[in-house]
Amino acid sequence: MLFRRLPLERAFIWSILGGYLILPPVVNFDPPVLPPFDKHSIPALSALFALWARQGQFPSLLPQSKLARLSLAVFMLSGIGTVLSNGDALIDGAAYRPGMGTSEVLASMLSQLYLVLPLLLAQNVLRTPAAMRELVFALVVAGLAYSIPMLIEVRLSPQINIWVYGFFQHSFAQMIRYGGFRPIVFLEHGLWVAFLAFMTFAAAVSMLRNEADKRARYFAIALYLAAVLVLCKSAGAIIYALCFAPLALFASRRTQIRIAAVLAFIVILYPMLRGGGLIPIDAIMGEATSMDADRSQSLGFRLANEDVLLARAAERPLFGWGGWGRNHVHDPVTGRVMTVTDGLWVGVIGASGWLGYLGFFGLLTLPLFELAAKTRKKAVEIDPYLAVLALILGASLVDLIPNATLVTVTWMIAGAIFGHMQWKASPSAVGSTTAPVPSIAATLRPAPWATKRKPAE
Repeated sequence: MLFRRLPLERAFIWSILGGYLILPPVVNFDPPVLPPFDKHSIPALSALFALWARQGQFPSLLPQSKLARLSLAVFMLSGIGTVLSNGDALIDGAAYRPGMGTSEVLASMLSQLYLVLPLLLAQNVLRTPAAMRELVFALVVAGLAYSIPMLIEVRLSPQINIWVYGFFQHSFAQMIRYGGFRPIVFLEHGLWVAFLAFMTFAAAVSMLRNEADKRARYFAIALYLAAVLVLCKSAGAIIYALCFAPLALFASRRTQIRIAAVLAFIVILYPMLRGGGLIPIDAIMGEATSMDADRSQSLGFRLANEDVLLARAAERPLFGWGGWGRNHVHDPVTGRVMTVTDGLWVGVIGASGWLGYLGFFGLLTLPLFELAAKTRKKAVEIDPYLAVLALILGASLVDLIPNATLVTVTWMIAGAIFGHMQWKASPSAVGSTTAPVPSIAATLRPAPWATKRKPAE
């Protein structure tokens, strides 16, 4: 329906963004042979087939960047190595973790394809300055719309997923903070909602800066989304807002991109620095304890788990331990799982090894590295909304150190940056102009220039 009624870019954005915001979390449909279908893979696959039906040909999924193609190949092929090198079953007391068979090669590769599909599609669909602006504007609209159920849960407690889908997706105790509740709505955890609030707030700040004729409107929207962010009661997301909002508002576009690239460089090196003992853990713990003793205990727990999981990953460094929880440490008597993977990076290294990690994070960080390299000359014109998308992606990467908040929207933003660079390098970019941002009301009805097409099968 979206691809029938809306312009292509808008339909694609809302198919990914809408599916992420509305579909139920932590549940899936698990058919035989194929990997499970969930709130992350269903929107991406739906967008793939809708694009195929609308354009009349299968979308090209290969990036134009040679380094991106290399990262994609490493990531996809590492899954084969992971399956073939983990055929042994693991027994720890009462815990039995089966070995991986050759029949799982297809499911492993498809699962990895599902994961990066939003990036591969976005690089083809979201390319022009108008598409960059459309994406930023969609984040603002999503923040405004999602704030309604968020505020309901702040007031009444997290209940909406129970009302709609009949279950609660996480520990209710973790949604209680500072004498109140933090919202979770249809996402995996309150931290996911808080980071979404940060992304939408940063997008609103960018609109405030770049829409001179509508600054009063976007100033009010930014203030409102800032208040919603505070009510999410997540210190990390608030810190991101305090750090990145001034950059989005005052820093030059080139500076924003450079900062995002530096953050990407730090993130991709973090596991190596962490494993080599080059991160000042004691100093970090001391500072955290002086600020908030209760939260420092949580940080200490995470860091202790990282040490154990890194030692476990070092036993199979190239391809990792694979699935079925094989990367975790179990009690040798009871079989109880003794480790928790908070940061996404340590989970990727443990399950997919260093090859999988480099391919995985290479796809996420390369857009920022290549963007910084191609915009280093002052003569190169930089789209204002491209700069804030780079900042949001940089912040998203930083959040993958303590958390696992990687979602389809993040992959879509990375793909949009790739796509814009490909568009800039093409002859069609010469002499192009930037289309105006549609009003909020226009997003609720078909655009007048949208042509009628047959519905996607």
